[in-house]
Amino acid sequence: MFTEYKNNTEEFQFYRKKSVHQPPRILSALECIYVTEGTLELGIQQELYHMEAGDFAIVFPDMIHHEQVFSSGRNYAVHLVADPALSGPLLQTLQQSRPENPVIKAADLHPDIVYGMTRLMPSASNAYTDIARQAYVQILLARALPSYQLVDKRGSESTDIIDRVVEYIARHFTENITLTSMAEDLYVSPYALSRIFSGTFHTNFNKYLNNTRLRYVVHLLKYTNQTITEAYMNAGFESQRTFNRAFLDVYRMSPREYRNQFRAELDT
Repeated sequence: MFTEYKNNTEEFQFYRKKSVHQPPRILSALECIYVTEGTLELGIQQELYHMEAGDFAIVFPDMIHHEQVFSSGRNYAVHLVADPALSGPLLQTLQQSRPENPVIKAADLHPDIVYGMTRLMPSASNAYTDIARQAYVQILLARALPSYQLVDKRGSESTDIIDRVVEYIARHFTENITLTSMAEDLYVSPYALSRIFSGTFHTNFNKYLNNTRLRYVVHLLKYTNQTITEAYMNAGFESQRTFNRAFLDVYRMSPREYRNQFRAELDT
């Protein structure tokens, strides 16, 4: 089955929608799902998890997932899709770990999660600032993560080459890797890898790698005092020119402007 990759270009999206069959996809973002009516079957990797009204789940970044609906009647859920950088100090946990079971049943759900997922729905009365949204994301994670049994993403036994590609880059993006070196480590041909990036991720190897590095740079710019040079080098960029071009292409401003804008929002 075809797996769709979506590189989320907006830091924060929140919406309520009717639950329907959704094909397998990979989000570079974090996704929280709160079922409000009916049921939902959430597929993560090779497993399928049943959700009912009041249940909550988190899909960690770069995990293959899909949705199915088997029950008739009204089936609705609210979805929060957020840039992992909004998780602040929890970013490393999201990048390196995954829950054994992503679903928290309604009876075990912390009331702060219910409050957050119901209050975030956009309306004229709750036009939240970026800082408020970031706070909500971190509260949701802080309340949910203790309910999970987290395992290392590297411990996945999946043999799916798409899973292996995503996991490999998540582990090695700060290193000097190439399509050829990655193909050697995964015991596949560079041609096969190239087809995955173009056919599944709708991009090429270099752009996928740079986007992964950029998400880490943004985290460093927001939540550390590292210089811009230190940030892009620690994220794996070897050339300032390549970094600046990639950053401008995605965020439409310079790294310095991005950091200054974020700090200005903190002061308001």
